[in-house]
Amino acid sequence: MARLLAVAALVLLAQTPPPPPIPVVVELFTSEGCSSCPPADDVLTRLVATQPVPGVQIIALGEHVDYWDRLGWRDAFSSATFSQRQGEYADRVFRSGNIYTPQLVVNGRLELVGSDYRGAVATISKAAQTGGRLRVSMSIESTAQRSARLRVSTADGTPLKGSADIWLAVIENDLTTKVVRGENGGRTLRHTAVVRNMRNVGTIARVASSWSGDVPITFGPDWNRAKVRVVAFAQDHSSREVLGATVAIP
Repeated sequence: MARLLAVAALVLLAQTPPPPPIPVVVELFTSEGCSSCPPADDVLTRLVATQPVPGVQIIALGEHVDYWDRLGWRDAFSSATFSQRQGEYADRVFRSGNIYTPQLVVNGRLELVGSDYRGAVATISKAAQTGGRLRVSMSIESTAQRSARLRVSTADGTPLKGSADIWLAVIENDLTTKVVRGENGGRTLRHTAVVRNMRNVGTIARVASSWSGDVPITFGPDWNRAKVRVVAFAQDHSSREVLGATVAIP
């Protein structure tokens, strides 16, 4: 009888699906005008392609800052929005005032030099230990005017102690630039998960436990739609810690 029970338990265990991977958002602040940045772009590509941390889904956001643009090469993917976002991390989270490229920010609460692959893997593993406190789901409506149907809820149904911002980012993979001036002049640079646009689309209020909404998605005429992905993530309004995330193919 004991043997039969053991076999039954093994069968039940084999039929139990594994838990979903814990999403960890990795933001790379980078620039085509920075000679130290191409190795970090390679690290981001490697992290996404190999997913080296068991039980974790690495979701990448390549955010090209604009403060390098005045030094010989204007990065076509750069935006003052990403420079401002990096500055907010420096002021509100790390409280260092230290703004540099390439910088990796992991789940909005840990940072390191973007070209440090081993450090990135260790930091992602650490962030995953407290990640995934919010469930983020997204479906893309296949219409002429595409929209993302989002739902965000606490994992255990209890209300949040503070508010959380809901962000939607459209990213594009496998982008290539031939740089002709600046520190990377003469080089061909390749990028993964370049953020084409990112915006705050909603807020889970304090003491609430869920949020849902339909958000329109716009695409640029020169984007390769086959390489485009949509990322949604929830971020604590005060601490800036990423509480949950997901990615979908539009």
